[in-house]
Amino acid sequence: MAGKSIFIDTTRCTACRGCQIACKNWNQNGVSATKNTGSHQNPPDLDGNTFKLVRFNEVETDGKIGWYFFPDQCRHCLDPPCKDTIEGYVNDSVIQDKSTGAVVYTEKTKEAPFDEVKSSCPYDIPRQNARAQSVKCTMCIDRISNGLIPACVKVCPTSAMNFGERDDILKQAGERLAAIKQKYPKAQLLDADQVRVIYLVTDDPKKYHKNAVASVMPGVGRGAPGKLTGPIKRILGTVLGA
Repeated sequence: MAGKSIFIDTTRCTACRGCQIACKNWNQNGVSATKNTGSHQNPPDLDGNTFKLVRFNEVETDGKIGWYFFPDQCRHCLDPPCKDTIEGYVNDSVIQDKSTGAVVYTEKTKEAPFDEVKSSCPYDIPRQNARAQSVKCTMCIDRISNGLIPACVKVCPTSAMNFGERDDILKQAGERLAAIKQKYPKAQLLDADQVRVIYLVTDDPKKYHKNAVASVMPGVGRGAPGKLTGPIKRILGTVLGA
């Protein structure tokens, strides 16, 4: 499995939010109504106009306050459960680009129930725009298809964000992890064997964001408890003639 990957080294993130702004500008997304919530994180969450969000989490450890920064976005799972869910309702509505592995939603996603799309993601990423389409990061497929790098990676001033061939990125991430392990023994790469957007953190992932790691691993059946997701509904409908 080749394709592309992004490596996000949170030890180098200063929360400048350049990546967040670049993402919004490149995708020509509108503004998000917001207010002061007591945090520098703004807007408070991902939404139909915000595909990338630098999350701020203030944590007290041994009487000292520390900040954990987490540039949240779609992980572009190797085996994306959201694609299975959406295409349980409408075929050819999600593209998994063969050359890069990028998972890209089309306008057809509006034909799939958004609550099921959202609940199928182990990282709580999909959002709905004003046209009722499910939306998220595209890995800047339009840029990388033309020899450019993702907008967020392009503007990062500290090399916290890195993009390239998956094998090269995995090697880079592994070397960086080894380099900081002595200082940060809890350091780890998050779900690196399951996703294309790989994060390096130095502490408990939950201190960064509650959905920093998968709620269940990509590729495993999921959805709201007690609910049948799109693919299962379609199969049962065929078998039972419903």
